[in-house]
Amino acid sequence: MKFSANLGFLWTECPLPDAIRRAKTAGFDAVECHFPYDQPIKSVQEALRDTGLPMLGLNTIKGQGLGGLAALPDRVDEARGAIDQAINYGHALGAQNVHVMAGIAEGVAAHQTFLENLAYAADRAKAQHMQVVIEPLNAFDVPGYFLNKISQAIDIINELSISNIRLMFDCYHVGRTEGDILAAFDSAREYIGHIQFAGVPDRGRPDQGKVDYREIFKHIEASGWALPLGAEYKVSGDTEASLGWMTSLS
Repeated sequence: MKFSANLGFLWTECPLPDAIRRAKTAGFDAVECHFPYDQPIKSVQEALRDTGLPMLGLNTIKGQGLGGLAALPDRVDEARGAIDQAINYGHALGAQNVHVMAGIAEGVAAHQTFLENLAYAADRAKAQHMQVVIEPLNAFDVPGYFLNKISQAIDIINELSISNIRLMFDCYHVGRTEGDILAAFDSAREYIGHIQFAGVPDRGRPDQGKVDYREIFKHIEASGWALPLGAEYKVSGDTEASLGWMTSLS
């Protein structure tokens, strides 16, 4: 398997360029991040160039505790500004995906707003040869988040029917909300644009918790998936000391 270091969780004590270099030294095949917008683009570009690691993706901003903006009917201008920011920054880094965060919302108006903002994002992303991903988040960690089930995300993707809108399949969120990760993966396989993982239920390292990631990784690989899987887990102590799973689980 190939692995991507999610630098929103790993090496968080470092500036992003330094974290990229540490990910390379640790043996990761790619990197991804959350909200890199306070980092000078040139220094991040230099780190990516020096290491040869691809930047898989980044997120739109959450918006002052709102969990995202794209499904909020009264925040359309802000949501689209956040989409533009993410796509412009991501394009400068050669990023493949932009995760459009929905936010805390519910109801018909939120659904329609999310559809319209995703269509806007997809159009902007297509012009930069990028992909939009949407990610269901579990209700334990993010109560009230608009997008919370794999089936809901698939319905939205089918309703829009736009080729560069895909599903971010996070094994951790699925494990917390829907239980059977392998069944959910099989049902969603054709829609998936990126995969992430962490231990269940505490979001710690993947070789701890109730999920057997040896089985998960073998199943994903057998499906024909060849892209790096995103390690997005909480670190206790030094990141380097948590990386034994890279050999024990692969």
